[in-house]
Amino acid sequence: MPSLTSPIAPHTPRVSADSVMSALRSPRLLTREVLAGLVVALALIPEAIAFSVIAGVDPKVGLFSAFIMAVTIAFVGGRPAMISAATGAVALVIAPVMRDYGMDYFVSTVLLAGVFQILLAVLGVAKLMRFIPRSVMVGFVNALSILVFIAQLKELINVPWMVYPLVAVSLVILILMPRITTVIPAPLIAIVLVTVPVILFAVNVPRVGDKGELPSSLPEIFIPQVPLTLETLQIIAPYALAMALVGLMESLMTAKLVDDITDTRSNKTRESWGQGVANVVSGAFGGMGGCAMIGQTMINVKVSGARTRISTFLAGFFLLVFVVAFGDVVARIPMAVLVAIMIMVCITTFEWHSIAPSTLKRLPKSETAVMLSTVLVVVLTHNLAAGVIFGVLLASVMFVRRVAHLVSVDRTVVERDGQDVATYTVEGQLLFASSNDLTTMFRYSEDPDHVVIDFSRSHVWDASTVAALDAIETKYQRYGKTVEFVGMNEFSSSFHAKLSGELGGSN
Repeated sequence: MPSLTSPIAPHTPRVSADSVMSALRSPRLLTREVLAGLVVALALIPEAIAFSVIAGVDPKVGLFSAFIMAVTIAFVGGRPAMISAATGAVALVIAPVMRDYGMDYFVSTVLLAGVFQILLAVLGVAKLMRFIPRSVMVGFVNALSILVFIAQLKELINVPWMVYPLVAVSLVILILMPRITTVIPAPLIAIVLVTVPVILFAVNVPRVGDKGELPSSLPEIFIPQVPLTLETLQIIAPYALAMALVGLMESLMTAKLVDDITDTRSNKTRESWGQGVANVVSGAFGGMGGCAMIGQTMINVKVSGARTRISTFLAGFFLLVFVVAFGDVVARIPMAVLVAIMIMVCITTFEWHSIAPSTLKRLPKSETAVMLSTVLVVVLTHNLAAGVIFGVLLASVMFVRRVAHLVSVDRTVVERDGQDVATYTVEGQLLFASSNDLTTMFRYSEDPDHVVIDFSRSHVWDASTVAALDAIETKYQRYGKTVEFVGMNEFSSSFHAKLSGELGGSN
């Protein structure tokens, strides 16, 4: 691994921005990490409580999950500075288990989901990230920004009128403070400056404590009492697999986003099994599990400037300290300031350039369609996995359609040794979409007795293409003409030789 001072090519992301040791040796960097963890911890509290309500469990379950996930992933995760905790996506997936079968089955589902994630990591699921197009990634980010914003609206409807000026003041602080100083994160300043007068003047506005009772003791080991039978597995396995997939997808997409923001490279395979380990540990303490949180991650990385595992660990540590030791103080923080922080996260996270008129004019319409479709599906279903999968499938269809129209066939007829020879030059990528029309591009009845088809400017990718070539050869043979395939590269030649004549159905 190169040292932090070694030269790096401009196009190559660094392996890490700031190591834990370098942060510990620098008071400035350590202060940044500590304050970032402090802000994230405060932002996690109402979110964890809200997600507990979605899952149908006691608020302390979500809070303990947030603490355990953050602390565990700080050690085992592959993406420094990313925040993992209880999330709405996971809560939605496993809520039916709590509703229909109770807490023991609920925790068993979390434990099994963690095991599934570890197995998926071993199988290399993280490598599939390379197949997610940029347009889907942009759609994912924009959709999450919209979902986070929508989630704040319930805190702004049917509330005392004082909530609105408090939100406005908080937004002003969040916008102006970074221009004055970046030593202390703007969100922390906003929390203090808004909370103090609200408490002093007894302003009647919704507070963190209104979301649910905060725990007063440490989490304990929880052993689910469920029968170890095939029936139990049949009940929890579908939900556990869904939770594992949704959690991994959201975590890996968020990790990729942080990679881009920090211009660093993270270990996605380690992050995958790290998420699994964190969910197993969370389940062992009776937690609801979770995955990466884009909102809190953006507060940590983009707003507060954190770059190491220290901030992630401290976010979980401070969360536990706040809810157990200072629960009465934390409960008095007005929701208005936390809503303002999340709104700023939405504004800074949303890829505004993706909808700018100048960008829309330059980008191919297919790219824009994929981005907008991803956003639409995620927002309508509140299911990140559904949106990403739909976006990838749509992008694949769009790509195949483009490739299908990039194949051309040029024909020339020359005289060789006193005989006419028709030469066809095929140019483009030959796969199922483009090879379907390939058989229609030849003049079977008009061509001379000898035909040469040149593939030096093309590539054979699949069995559909081999079947099409067999069909072309068969049609020429019906006219008593011979066909010679030339110019294939090594892969195409080997692939064609292996399958030619073995596929059947030539006509």
